[in-house]
Amino acid sequence: MCGRIDLHTIPNHFADLFDKLNFSGTRFSYNICPTQRLLALRKSTADSNLEPVHLRWGLVPPWADDINVGARMINARCETVAQKPSFRSAFKSRRCIILANGFYEWKKVSTRSKQPFYIHRNDGQLMCFAGLWESWQSPTNEAIETTTILTTQANSALSPLHDRMPVMVSENSLESWLQPDSISDPTDLFRPWPAKALQLHPVSPAMNRPDFDQPECIAPVEINHDVQGELF
Repeated sequence: MCGRIDLHTIPNHFADLFDKLNFSGTRFSYNICPTQRLLALRKSTADSNLEPVHLRWGLVPPWADDINVGARMINARCETVAQKPSFRSAFKSRRCIILANGFYEWKKVSTRSKQPFYIHRNDGQLMCFAGLWESWQSPTNEAIETTTILTTQANSALSPLHDRMPVMVSENSLESWLQPDSISDPTDLFRPWPAKALQLHPVSPAMNRPDFDQPECIAPVEINHDVQGELF
């Protein structure tokens, strides 16, 4: 599961890899929620060059009657994405990479509360999530581009929090994911990201509020030993 994302900066290393791309219009936020815009990379339909785009989080199939169905399609399971009617067309030809500094997951502490955690890469580089995108025509003939993030089985670091995690694509595999014809079976790309390459720490429950967008969202907080014992 991936239901909140942090994208507050683009590291110089990543920007240098794609020095011809313009990230100047990026909307940065520590607390991006479903139905808001995510920064994505995809192949341009005009010339197949890589382009940054902002996509509404929550994929809406072209045949959907209501854009609100996207709220239920923020994630797609990698094991079934090629067969599901909502995703299979995009899986064949409309793939993208969702960029993030990190993401959030929650662990149930009691019947009434959950503790949020922030997950990010050890090396401080961007996470590149495997995504799909679609274009949906609104009743007013507005073309709205939407996206979903693929998930896979959680690794050992994240499994105490949730049984799923985003599919993360290495920099060396970006082209393979974005160009469907380059690989007939992307199963290897769907393997969980190595646990030793990730860090996670508890953060303030204030980030549960969709309107809370401050550096405190990702800042570590102390939790008492009793709660820590219940979590892990």
